[in-house]
Amino acid sequence: MAQSDRQGMRIAVLAGGTSSEREISLSSGENAAKALLDAGFGTVELLDIAAGDFYRRIVDEPWDVAFLALHGEGGEDGVIQGFLSFLNIPYTGSGVSASAVASDKEIAKLIYAHAGIPVPRGLTLRRGDEVSLEELAANVGRQFFVKPAENGSSYGISLVKDPADLPEAIERAFQFGDKVLVEERIVGTEVTVGVFGGDTLRALPVVEICCENEGAEFYNLDVKYIDPEKIHQIPARLDEDMYERVQEMACTAHRALGCSGLSRSDFIVTAAGPVILETNTLPGMTSTSLFPDEIAHTDDLVFSEVCATLVDLAIARTQE
Repeated sequence: MAQSDRQGMRIAVLAGGTSSEREISLSSGENAAKALLDAGFGTVELLDIAAGDFYRRIVDEPWDVAFLALHGEGGEDGVIQGFLSFLNIPYTGSGVSASAVASDKEIAKLIYAHAGIPVPRGLTLRRGDEVSLEELAANVGRQFFVKPAENGSSYGISLVKDPADLPEAIERAFQFGDKVLVEERIVGTEVTVGVFGGDTLRALPVVEICCENEGAEFYNLDVKYIDPEKIHQIPARLDEDMYERVQEMACTAHRALGCSGLSRSDFIVTAAGPVILETNTLPGMTSTSLFPDEIAHTDDLVFSEVCATLVDLAIARTQE
């Protein structure tokens, strides 16, 4: 899209909401709004979807595109996507079905496995389910992660090393949803890789997550939003073959889930190869988030123009 065309456009950056990731979303929205203004769009407004006047404004005002900077329940699970589709407002990121599928880690794992991407062993629990330590040991292992099946940003996640700590970990995860995953703890190099583009996908530089630099055993909320220079190693310290395999798997996951525009997939790389953990269809856009940091480590991409391209892709999808 020509710079002159951008001047006449009105972009609504949707952020906030009522999920546990509200504050992170607002920060993502502010950073994305600044980038869109830097890219030359004439009117860019940050709309909190939890605000009392949101529905009136999004329905009554003439918006060209909704730029989604939402995370978690109600923003990343297909709900807002369905609402915007009903209003015929183009929006960035994945559509209704891909958003819903990717946000449910249990369903996403089935799709990954069907696409040939290795996944962790695990069990799914619902409220009231009995938990057998013998069954866990046989199917999951002796150490495991307990996490909500439908939440993000590491909320409700626990690393369980002692079976005695399992009930507390499960209860913590149930605070963030009605379905909980218990998965084997996979030891290896934790990495993440963003994917960007339309029909032609591009895998961004692979980031190695160095939690040990901050004394953390995994990528939890205590380290997730600190200075990226302290915990992001870009490019990841993998051999060339493994590096390319991770990038290829991220693109495969993106396509298998039906994602659009952008995504970011997390992996643990073991000696046998990468194992996928999850795919985020609306990666964080804060100044310390992984996706913008990956873009900053390319030779030819600029964050503001990536955001502008996401707007172009949203318009093109609606026109199609």
